[in-house]
Parts: sequence; C-alpha cells; structure tokens
Amino acid sequence: MNTSDESLRILQQVFGYSSFRQSQQKIIDCLIQGEDALVLMPTGGGKSLCYQIPALLRSGVGIVVSPLIALMQDQVEALRQVGISAGALNSSLSADEDAHLRQQLRSGELQLLYVAPERLMTPGFQSLLQQIDIALFAIDEAHCVSQWGHDFRPEYIQLSALHEQFPQVPRVALTATADEVTRREIIQRLSLEQAHQFINGFDRPNIRYRVSDNSSNARQRLLRFIQLDYPDQAGIVYCLSRRKVEETAAWLREKGVKALPYHAGMSQQDRADNQNCFLREDGIIMVATIAFGMGIDKPDVRFVVHMNLPKSLEAYYQETGRAGRDGQPAEALLFYNLQDVITLRQFVEQSDADELHKRIETQKLERMLGYCELTSCRRQALLAYFGDELAEPCGNCDTCLNPPETWDGTVAAQKALSCVYHTGQRFGVNYLIDVLLGKENERMRRFGHHQTSTFGIGEELDRNQWRGLFRQLIALGYLAVDQEGHGGLRLTDACRSLLRGEQTVELRQARKENTRKPRKKKASFQGAQGELWEALRRKRLELAQEQGVPPYVIFHDATLMAMMEYQPQTLLQMSRISGVGERKLEAYGQDFLDVLAEYAADAAPVTDTVTETLDLFRLGMSTEDIAGRRGLKVSTILGHLAKGIEQGLVELREVVTIPEELLAQARELMLEDGEDIRLGRVHEALGGILDYGVLACIRADLINSVSS
Repeated sequence: MNTSDESLRILQQVFGYSSFRQSQQKIIDCLIQGEDALVLMPTGGGKSLCYQIPALLRSGVGIVVSPLIALMQDQVEALRQVGISAGALNSSLSADEDAHLRQQLRSGELQLLYVAPERLMTPGFQSLLQQIDIALFAIDEAHCVSQWGHDFRPEYIQLSALHEQFPQVPRVALTATADEVTRREIIQRLSLEQAHQFINGFDRPNIRYRVSDNSSNARQRLLRFIQLDYPDQAGIVYCLSRRKVEETAAWLREKGVKALPYHAGMSQQDRADNQNCFLREDGIIMVATIAFGMGIDKPDVRFVVHMNLPKSLEAYYQETGRAGRDGQPAEALLFYNLQDVITLRQFVEQSDADELHKRIETQKLERMLGYCELTSCRRQALLAYFGDELAEPCGNCDTCLNPPETWDGTVAAQKALSCVYHTGQRFGVNYLIDVLLGKENERMRRFGHHQTSTFGIGEELDRNQWRGLFRQLIALGYLAVDQEGHGGLRLTDACRSLLRGEQTVELRQARKENTRKPRKKKASFQGAQGELWEALRRKRLELAQEQGVPPYVIFHDATLMAMMEYQPQTLLQMSRISGVGERKLEAYGQDFLDVLAEYAADAAPVTDTVTETLDLFRLGMSTEDIAGRRGLKVSTILGHLAKGIEQGLVELREVVTIPEELLAQARELMLEDGEDIRLGRVHEALGGILDYGVLACIRADLINSVSS
C-alpha cells in the first residue's frame, strides 16, 4: 500500500479537501511508519488531521489525549459527520454510556477515542489499553506538560509512562504555542528525544493585531468596536477578574449586544450552557476569564479582545489564536494600562511558586509589556519570541497600518526618574504624577514632598501623558515595580546612563483614538448575493438543529462561500467544493444544491479567474506571490481584488496599505468625477504616486460604500 496515496485519498474523500497543507503529509507518513513526532502548527493549521488520518490507516484505535470535555465533544461530532467512528471518555458520561464506550473499544468498533489525561492514567483504563490494539497516541495541547508554560496541567507529566508501557506505539505531541524553553521541556517530559520535529511556523496572517491604552473609556471603546466593526459576529472578550466578566457581560447586554459570562466562579451547568450557546448560535460574544477557550474549535470567531494585559506572550498568542480559525479576516484587540502590570506582578509575588518560577513569570510579563509598547511591527516581534522569523513588516497590525509617532522623551524621562529617586523609591504612579504636576495635598505635605526639587517640574505634560511615559519606562527596563506588591516604583541599574545624559530615549507619542468607519469583515454580501448567503446559512442552521450540533460541524463558512463563488449545479460539481467529503455530500449535498438553484438566476458568481485570485489571497498570499504563482502581472491581480472589494468580499485595507492622507486625497479626486471616475486623471493629479491597480481598488471601495 502506498501510504501517501492512501492518506491523500482519505483527505479528499472523507474530509473533502483537495491537498495537504504545510508538513501534514510528512507528519502523517512519519506516524504511519510507527515513528514519534513533535508538531508545532498554528491554530487552524490542521493539526487534528495529522493524527486522525494515520489512526484510520494503522491497525487499531487512535487514542487522543485532550484536556477539555468541550474539545473532545467538538472533535467527536465533527468526525461522526464524515462517517468516522469516534467517542470521548470523560466525566460527562453516565455509567451506562461509559460502559458502552468501553465495550466498543474492546470490540474494535472505534477508530478514534478521546480521553482526558487523568482518566487515561488510571489503573483501570491502563488495564483496558493492554487488551486492545492501539494505532497511536496523540497528545493534544502538549504545552500543558511544561511547568514554564501558561497552561500547566500536572496530570500531563504522567504521560511519559506511555513510552515505557507501549514502546511500539507511535506518539505525536501537538501544540500551537511553545517557545524554545517549553519545547525542550515537552521533549524531556514526554521522552520524545528521538521524535521527528515539525516546526511549521506560528504566523496567522489573517489576524490583525492592535494594542490600545485603556486609561479611559475602554468599555465604551469596546462597544464601539463591536457595533461598528463586528455587529452580529461571534467574539471573545477576556477580563482579568470574575467581577469584571460579570459587569462587562451585563453592560453589553444592556446595550443590545448578545453577551454571556464565563468564569470559574459559575456553576458547572451555567458554564456548560453558556459555552454551548456560544458554539451553536451565531453572533454570541463570550465575556470570560482565561478559564474559557482552550480547545474551542469554533471557526468563525471574528475577534478576541483583551480588556487587560495577558500574563505572557504565550498566553496572548494562544488566546488570540481562537479568532479566525476559518482563515477569514479576524482581529485581536488588546487594551492595557499600568495597573494591569502592577496587579499581575502582585499575583506573581503572592503565589506559592519558588523564586525561580517567580523570576521566569516576571520576565514573561516584562516581555508582554514590551510588546505593547512597540513602535515596530507587532507580528515580527510576536513571531520572533517563538523563534520564528518574518522578513518584512506584516502590513496587518496597528503599527504597520498607522505607524506611531515618536518623540524625544529624554528630558521628561529624567524628570520622572529623578522624582522616583527624590521621593524614596516607594510610591506608585499616581502619587509621582501629583508630585511632578505640583498637586499639593495633605498626603504630599505629610511626606514633605511639596518641598522636593521635582515638585511641579512636569507641567509640560498632562496626567495621561505622564502615565504613558511611566508605563514605557517600565517596559524599557528603567523602572521596576517593587517586589513587596505595593505598586511602588524603584530605579533599575539601566537608568543610570539615562540620568547622566549619556543616552537618549525615543517614546511613543500618545494620540487620540481615531474615529473609524465600520469595516466589512469576512463575508459581506449585498443584494441577491446577500440573500443567497443568508439562505445557505439558514439551511445549515436548520440541519444543525435537527442533529443537535453546532452549525460549523455541518459546513464551515468558507465552504458556503465556495458554494456561492462556484455555484455547483450537480452533486459531482458539489463534491469538488473544499470541505465537502463523500459522507457530507450524501447527507447534505442536495439540500444545498436546492438552495443554490433557487437563487441562481439572481446571484451570479464572480469569474473563475477572479475566484482563484481571491482564494489565494484569503490563504494569506501577497499580490506579488499570487502574480508569480499564476504567471500574471501584479496589476492584473489588483484588478481581480478590486472586483472582490466592489462585491464586499475583500476589504480595501487588506489589499492597499498607503498613508491615510494619500488615500483621502485619491478618494476626494474620485468623488469629483461623480459616477464616471477617470483613473487616468486621478493618476496624473497625484503625480503618478499610485499605480492604476491600487487606484482601481480605491475606486471599487467607493462604489461598494455607495451601493451599501
């Protein structure tokens, strides 16, 4: 048997995908041959196929170690939809259900079994494993084994015993989040020293990263973000405390947003109900602590918002990775302020961890803060943290799209550092700002700081500007928060050269938040196409409700979009749509063909050549890469993308990255022409700065905005 041919056949016939991505084929071949593997692949990159297909091709049942019930149930439902016999053994089962599943396991009826690590390592289950034929062990979310990781689970450490008890059974450890230290620990703790390593990169090009200071009105800004950019879209909002989760969810509901809370203080039933609602209904926003999210496989989460600073870049990457798993445009927005830093450092200092762990956690927090204060490309910095490299700035983060202004903050920084020194290195930011602004009060007089040399020397900046400056001085390592948890600031050795005037410091210029027009995200169809889109979604929801599964288990949005673009008229044509395997074609193909036929006359698809360009663009390829791959000119590719922009399939800002002033000037010139926009005149008026392809995209965006 040619295993490569067989695995491709299963990919196409069972799962409905035409070809493998990244190193999926190599990983599958490795496991089929009985060898171990360590797999790092970004969220949404197709990790599950890497063990599901070998489990189907090898003799026996594939045992998948998974940390959460929700993840198990999601995977099992999806596998059953494509005709694979799968089950999940966990605490949610009744005694009869548990016994039935074990009997299926003994009789060889199951092809894949999902099980929690603590259940896997019990003597009873270990005895059961000795009685059956095992195809492989897949250890999902493998970073949970690392004590340095952000989701450490003690029960994962026991999994090293699998290698000793079943030395002939191949093992694969998979994760989307692991820096080099965590990788080494995974290898050591799971005895994977001889395993093949597949590092597929960490980049999620469809996610736009944005960071914003939340010194004021963060909740109002969150509401505006949802209402303008993502109305009726699914999202996750993370908060640091349970109280803030409850308050934020309740406030959003008062404003007409479908928001639900989730935190460890709720009953297990309430958490389960809210999570099921989030998974099975459209447009639900989950407001949660970090207790929510691991293993959530919902593909159409359009945004993840952090209302507070995450504790590390690993946690941030893992949590933001829950957005845009379907490959469509998504956004990660982070609000943070200095109080977050103080609170998180207090958590570290007050924990029962040893000094080494505390030092590591503090360093991770400092890296997280440094990321927030970047003036360069955020994606490059985020990938570099994980040992990945991005040669050029990404063009899809806030610092690339709207580069921050900087200013020479040397003198102001010297004043701030001197104030910390002259007040005894024991006061917090608010008090230090009062000293710098000359705010005399009873506390100031009690300590005598109204008579210090730094009293009133900082009136050139306002309170918010000083707060931003202190935050950046901490991020740059010139100041540190005290180790006793009171929030006081102290000088570090690094500040000496700055105080002596031997070096200068460039700081981010605080700026007012821009008022932005609503941005079209993901599928945004108008007219007849919009009606067809909604009809396809209604049919999917109807079928999902009949079977009690989330809609995306029937078909992902990307598959529905492909149906719209290719307009299949027969089952054979439908079988060529990505995501439509044999079982789903048989179960649902005719239902969706009927919907397409009903709307076919009015909802004409875009041409095949344009569709091919749009498909490649959605996969994250640049215009230059698409042009090279298709043997076309870049201007031709831009013309295709312009058609996508005009129909609302692509957003202008995803295609064109030019200064706002230049964009506004081009739009103004076009508006002067009315309905008959002449690109030649605009090109000449701008001195030839913008080529015709870019101008065509801008014109398409204007046409789209008028029609909508």
